[in-house]
Amino acid sequence: MDDEGAVAPRVLDNKRDASKYRVLVEIAARQPAVSQGEIAEVLGVTSQAVSDYVRELVERGYVEKRGRGRYEVTKEGVDWLITRTDALSEFVSRVSEDVLGSVDVDAAIAIDPVSEGDEVRLTMRDGVLHATAERAGETSADGETPGGGETPATAIAVTGGVAGEAIGVTEFEGVVEYDPGVVTVIPVPVVTEGKPPSVEAVTERVNDEGFVAIAGTEAYALAMRAGIDPEIRFGTVDAVPQAALRGLDVLLLVSTDELSRHTTQLRESSVRYEVHDPVGDSS
Repeated sequence: MDDEGAVAPRVLDNKRDASKYRVLVEIAARQPAVSQGEIAEVLGVTSQAVSDYVRELVERGYVEKRGRGRYEVTKEGVDWLITRTDALSEFVSRVSEDVLGSVDVDAAIAIDPVSEGDEVRLTMRDGVLHATAERAGETSADGETPGGGETPATAIAVTGGVAGEAIGVTEFEGVVEYDPGVVTVIPVPVVTEGKPPSVEAVTERVNDEGFVAIAGTEAYALAMRAGIDPEIRFGTVDAVPQAALRGLDVLLLVSTDELSRHTTQLRESSVRYEVHDPVGDSS
């Protein structure tokens, strides 16, 4: 039976079908002047093999020869490529979603050396997942005994690494214990609305909160005057809630014309926040 009626990606069935597909793709990309030698080099086969494939494609009506070294893909050839490409796309999508998607692998920072296959204990630090090897009787680099206290969140390392490297972890059990952060919002009036808060009103909050985000030019100017190097400067509407949900307390300096967008997103993300207006409080 000719493979034109197949639903599955038949180009994966054998090397010849796959090579024929690739040769047709290369002809389509290079037409009308087609060098069989260049195609052979790309595919890693001999020029004679490419010549055989081209001859078969011509016989099938997928390619039309218009002179020495000149070829064009026919409408039938384009249709054949489309159907095979669609089948491949569906196959790749299924592999990605159903096969690879079922293997839930996340990244974590190794606190101490971890080997592939180790059981690791998971903790959240500075908004990033960390892993330490669970070895009986040992104390990890953080000074804690793995597995002590309440039942920890654990996983299996699929890649190893030294302390500080990112490793892959899977087969998660338990829940990583951490408290969501709180966002402290300080509105900064736009230039047409009045003076900004004092530098002192900001710096006293920075000492408490530590993690700083800014939104708007007026907020940026205030941060620079206060000697603050913010962790987040762009995309703060999405970034600030994500930081808080990962356990970080955030101080957000936001120009008043940006304020409502940020507070709306914080509410929709179920993030706790407090608005402190030093300008309004002092008036």
